[in-house]
Formats: sequence, C-alpha cells, structure tokens
Amino acid sequence: MNSLLQSLFMEHFSKVQINAMEKIYRLNLINSCTGYKSANLIGTSSDNGTLNLAVFSSITHLGSNPSLLSFIVRPTTVPRDTYRNIISNKFFSVNHIHVDDIEDAHHTSARYPSNISEFDVTKFESEYLNNFPAPFVKSSKIKLGCEFLNKYEIKENDTLLMVAEIKDIYFEKDFINEEGWLQLDKAKSVAINGLDGYALPTLIDRFKYAKPKK
Repeated sequence: MNSLLQSLFMEHFSKVQINAMEKIYRLNLINSCTGYKSANLIGTSSDNGTLNLAVFSSITHLGSNPSLLSFIVRPTTVPRDTYRNIISNKFFSVNHIHVDDIEDAHHTSARYPSNISEFDVTKFESEYLNNFPAPFVKSSKIKLGCEFLNKYEIKENDTLLMVAEIKDIYFEKDFINEEGWLQLDKAKSVAINGLDGYALPTLIDRFKYAKPKK
C-alpha cells in the first residue's frame, strides 16, 4: 500500500498529538493499542481478616521453572488494598474471570473503603482451598495460589512490578490436554480490551514448536 492510499485508510497520531489529547481519550487509546490483556481477579486478606478482590489486566507469565508470574501495581500514593495485603501477608490468589461474571468483576475496580470487602458488594463467593491463606473466587474456572517474592520499582511512571511464584493451580479436568496445555476457551475465560472492554477469545489453531526452515 503506497503512502497516499495508506493515508486514506490509516489514522496516525504523533507523540505531540498523543500528549495533547484529553486525558480519558488518551487513557483509552494507550490502554487498548497494545492488544488484548489477561483478565483476572486477585484475592487477598488484610491483617484484620477483611477480604479484598480486585480486577487486574497486567498479570503476565515470567517463567516456568520456577513457575513465576508478575503484575503491575499503580503508584502507591493512594491506598492500594491489594498491594498492602500482599506485602503484609505474602499470599494471594489469581482467578480467571468467567464470561458470566464480567459485570461484577469490573465492579471490583470501584474504590471502596479498606474495611469493605468486594465479596460483600458483588455476587462473588470466597472459598479457601487446602489451607491456602488467601481467598479464591468460587465461580472461577481456573485459579492460582501465589506467593509474593519481590517487587521492582519502575521509575519511569512510579509503578511497581510485583513478582510471585505459583504454588497451586486449580481447574476443571476437561480443560487440559495430554501435553499439559490449558484450553482457555473451554473455560470461557475472558480477556480485557483497554480498561473496560471484555472479550471472549476463540481458539483458531495451535502450531508445533517453530524451527528455522531448511
């Protein structure tokens, strides 16, 4: 496609234009332009036993041996219950969001006081599995029990990268194949587009381990 045709069909924003955008417009654009993100609920407990549940779209695989994941905590200049609970108690759960639960899952992003549990203001039920110290979401089809290991400051925007080890994995038996691969579309796990758009991915295909062509 030559540059003239491309200009007819493609929109372009420069850094100057992005910086000059209205805040919410820019926020929506930058949060959606990098593609679909994972959609999970992180469950924690405070020192006084108040349960917390919050939606996160930044949980990312870090490695398989050891089994590590990471996620981003926004600047802690305002109260962050999930962050405080994890630093204090070390353990938390990661729960896939089922397609039937997206409205209540999104509602967990509302700023409730620390003494109010999101489990009490949504339809979600908490459950404890095998003496793991953090609450899981009962309706979640795939859930992970995690232990906090370390945090790293990202100076460019004052966020924190949280690193944790996966200690337990729970899922329904028919989601996994003989290779150990979890088929997430069978679980009806949703993804997040931007900040507030929820999508249900469908498997297109799987491919063998790629090697250079000869």
